[in-house]
Amino acid sequence: MDLSQVKLVVSDMDGTLLNSNHQVSNLFLKQFEALKKHNILFVAASGRPYYSIVEKLKPIKNNIIVVAENGGLVIQNNKQILSTPIDRDNLVEIEKIIDANNHIHPVFCTKSKGYFKSNSFGYISVLSEYYPKFKVIDSIEDIDEEIMKIALYHSEDSERYIYPLVKSFENKYAIKISGKNWLDISDHLANKGHAIKLLQETFNISEKETMAFGDYNNDLEMLRLAKFSFAMKNAHDNVKQIANYETKSNNDLGVEHIIAKLLDAKN
Repeated sequence: MDLSQVKLVVSDMDGTLLNSNHQVSNLFLKQFEALKKHNILFVAASGRPYYSIVEKLKPIKNNIIVVAENGGLVIQNNKQILSTPIDRDNLVEIEKIIDANNHIHPVFCTKSKGYFKSNSFGYISVLSEYYPKFKVIDSIEDIDEEIMKIALYHSEDSERYIYPLVKSFENKYAIKISGKNWLDISDHLANKGHAIKLLQETFNISEKETMAFGDYNNDLEMLRLAKFSFAMKNAHDNVKQIANYETKSNNDLGVEHIIAKLLDAKN
């Protein structure tokens, strides 16, 4: 595995770069400075909103590219590179399904905040870990901003309890199981792969010069665009089948383990 030509490193956040306490390691922050010296671009690609990603990576936020909302929003140096909001035409139907199943807790994601439904009051502490800027509403009619994504939370299993209820919308939206408890509904072009392809073209970086890390189904398109694609040890089986390599778990510094090898190859 010759990593000497890598120019772009892309990492998912939750379950990948962040540990189970949703924290980034001090080791990674030190490694980032070394990546920068080698002119290697770093992209944080997450289902989280932009403001949550930059809060988690506050010490380096001005030196990274952020792919937020599963690829629906791309920002560098406070400059918006890509924005792919969701089509509202079928959202009333989706809202009816949500309202009829009180075990589903939605977040309607806009660029500025997340909107929680009032009947999710008991889950606000959970939802606000990912969407710290939020407003509680009764209906999507209360939202006058563009909606970038709908994130649906289930306390047990999103694949089992949410996906069967919304899979009929797959011809209209991208439906992605993005974590054990999360399922995301976005525009078909709002995926991490679409965003990373745009960045590869913008910076003239090939798939052979790209390294990517992921753990869940919303990372699949992104991993397909990297020769050095790594599934975390804790990854979903679909990710392990797609990725060319596997690394340690997020709690065992799996991303940092490989970045150390990359930096060795550059020295």
